[in-house]
Amino acid sequence: MQTQALTPPLHVKQLALVDCNNFYVSCERVFRPDLIHTPVVALSNNDGCVISRSNEAKALGVKMGQPWFEVKELEREHGVLALSSNYALYADMSNRVMSILSQFTPTQEVYSIDESFLDLSGIRELRDVSYKIKQTVGQWTGIPVCVGIGPTKTLAKLANQVAKKHPKSKGVFNFNDLNESQKDALLSKIEVSQVWGVGRRLTNRLNAYKVYTVQDLKLADTPTLRAEFGVVMEKTQRELRELSCIDMTQVEPAKKQIVCSRSFGQMITDVNALKDAVSLFVSNACQKLRAQQSHACIIQVFLSTNRFRAELPQYNPCISVPLPQPTNDTVYVNTWANYLVEKMFKSGYSYKKAGVMLSEITPTTHMQMDMWEPAHQPNERLMGALDELNKRYGRGTVTVSTQGTYLDKQSGQNWHMKQTRKSPNYTTNWHEVPYV
Repeated sequence: MQTQALTPPLHVKQLALVDCNNFYVSCERVFRPDLIHTPVVALSNNDGCVISRSNEAKALGVKMGQPWFEVKELEREHGVLALSSNYALYADMSNRVMSILSQFTPTQEVYSIDESFLDLSGIRELRDVSYKIKQTVGQWTGIPVCVGIGPTKTLAKLANQVAKKHPKSKGVFNFNDLNESQKDALLSKIEVSQVWGVGRRLTNRLNAYKVYTVQDLKLADTPTLRAEFGVVMEKTQRELRELSCIDMTQVEPAKKQIVCSRSFGQMITDVNALKDAVSLFVSNACQKLRAQQSHACIIQVFLSTNRFRAELPQYNPCISVPLPQPTNDTVYVNTWANYLVEKMFKSGYSYKKAGVMLSEITPTTHMQMDMWEPAHQPNERLMGALDELNKRYGRGTVTVSTQGTYLDKQSGQNWHMKQTRKSPNYTTNWHEVPYV
């Protein structure tokens, strides 16, 4: 690609990305300090793949997303400890971290369970404040974090990577503190694959245009870049040129689709066990609907056999139906879900996964009625009480009648996730709170 002259930025923002280091593993270590120097990994659903690694595990060559069976030998050879994902613990620790970060600025965007953008523009003694953020989160929660600061969100992400990888930064790095030659030298050392939103396939395509580093992408010809890679890549380039194109999102927009699904701990052949699983997914989806004050017009239910078991017969049905009226009533939606499971179910197949998707989501203030169907009035008081009890005493305290009962009493099959290595719910279960 040809190069263009850079346009100097009109003003400089101080956008910070605070990222928790090895978050899932760090959550486990808060309550297990004996694991601090032990190679530890956290596994995905059904203990399948590695989704979080301690630095010690990384040094042994364990890769993100690698199947556990491929590295299980390291458990015996090097003492690698693998733990099942403890999502209740991780979510609670994340809420604590985000609550602390909100005290440093009124402008915060919670980007993921372990990342948050903060607008620190106009704050004096910014370096001291950045170290204060790191110290406070570490002292109050035990979770180590790094702080990367830049004029745009893309550069803040890159700055955070520098803060993590270079010990001299002590966990804090401000891209804005560099002069122009230092900025160019730094970006020339970072591979383009490290840019926010640039994955493996995009990296290969960019390499074909001789774009290998972040500096190459920054200097690339913009019209060519847009023509070959689209407007999103052009925005990324402008962000690297210190022109903010990705705004801070303080309020998360309402979801247009809600999907709840899960792979089972073992394959299921019983229709009632499938109903039991789908009932849980409906409950979670409807709770999310009510939380954003919305209702859905369409429900889709799907079942799936194990596609990795080629010797078994395969069957992957999926049915969508429009609801007579938009609703967020768990009981009402669950009735339709059970009907769809019965309609799709065929004996002789071993099912490995099921899920529910709610779509055509609109605010509860908008209601399109059906002239030929009797009006359905959701029981708002009942749903409100259900949500409040589950919020106060924990998810699953109050459930619909088909959720979990049949599976436990009459069927030996267990569709729930494999979590044979799960740690206690240290912060969300009174019976598992650690004693001091």
